[in-house]
Amino acid sequence: MARRLRSGYTTGACAAAAAKAAVLLLVGWPRPEQVEIPFPDGSRHGFAVHHCQVKSGQAWASVIKDAGDDPDVTNGAEIVASVSFLPEGFSCKNSLPPGVCAYLAGGGLGRGGNSDEPGSSQFHPPPSPLPSAVTTAREGELNCVQLEQTNIFLDGGAGVGRVTKPGLAVKPGEPAINPVPRRMILAAVLEGLGKETGKPLEIVISVPRGEELAEKTLNKRLGIVGGLSILGTTGIVHPVSVEAWTATIEASLSVAKEAGLAEVVLSTGRTSEKGVQTLLALPEEAYAMMGDYLEFSLLAAARRGFASIHLAGMWAKIMKAALEIPQTHVRHGALEVTDGLALLARLGADFSLLASLKEVNTARELHERLHAQGRNDLIRAVCETAKRYAQKVSGLEVQIYLVNSHTQVELHV
Repeated sequence: MARRLRSGYTTGACAAAAAKAAVLLLVGWPRPEQVEIPFPDGSRHGFAVHHCQVKSGQAWASVIKDAGDDPDVTNGAEIVASVSFLPEGFSCKNSLPPGVCAYLAGGGLGRGGNSDEPGSSQFHPPPSPLPSAVTTAREGELNCVQLEQTNIFLDGGAGVGRVTKPGLAVKPGEPAINPVPRRMILAAVLEGLGKETGKPLEIVISVPRGEELAEKTLNKRLGIVGGLSILGTTGIVHPVSVEAWTATIEASLSVAKEAGLAEVVLSTGRTSEKGVQTLLALPEEAYAMMGDYLEFSLLAAARRGFASIHLAGMWAKIMKAALEIPQTHVRHGALEVTDGLALLARLGADFSLLASLKEVNTARELHERLHAQGRNDLIRAVCETAKRYAQKVSGLEVQIYLVNSHTQVELHV
């Protein structure tokens, strides 16, 4: 029996837990080994505190993200919150005071325990003086946000991205900390503050190596620069979740629409996307990687009001589209060779050709055999059938691009 996949926690949940731990230190509680925070559904979850320190009116705490069995680039990342009380009358237009964020750019809190005593060999304060290049969390672009109608202000430090394009859940200029994580951070911090609630408080969320990790995400295309996004809608990460994929697709399409584009490019993966980029003179905002979510993406593009769609994929995915399989991952509809042969028969393949293809094992082999036998007419017919399906689902003009494993567009219909 297959092992059940394990769920984990979002970066937003980890940020909220780290913020609560830091606030507890700031208001005088002993160093916590674990904190419990509320989740949007009313449940409560506990988090181990990885590191925490307090010194000179500033407290820092970190939580290690456990994404469960989800293949998330942020799994194992250290999510850090620094907190400090602010002078009365503080507003987000003020410069943030120098803090631990600059220090975090150098690799995070020390690895030697939780001592808050300056004399301890395990205490690693920020370098003094701080390097001029990293004096503040975001020198020159300090756009912290006020959390609801409180005196609590939130910003992103080193390794947390900043939004530069419209169309996302967060406004341009703000730290890439999504709405639900903001609410989770606020709820957790209010619990930690207790009777100190009401004092102006600064929270800065940072992720050591966050900018490096962000290179493995779609953040740059979405207009999120300088680091990762702090994400989550429930606080829970479900392994290879539909929600994560569809949210990314929706965000990509939203950015494309806000950029004023009339057409969008849907690709099944990086190979097909690279191939079609060599042909289309479109800005990067036009590209949305849909993965296996074919029908969802077509409908989402139609809802957004695009005029046309460019759809790029490799042979197996294009053939599944021709077979009208809405979710193209193998677990949602394995491409049986018999189904492929039946499709070819409908498209005009004769008996002798079908007989010669009966022993093929994969869609790729089927494609290679058709090429070898000079039946490019059938390859084109499959692409045209996929095009009709995509147009039927979306109600839009669709162009199909068949991309091979060498990132070359083999056929365009």
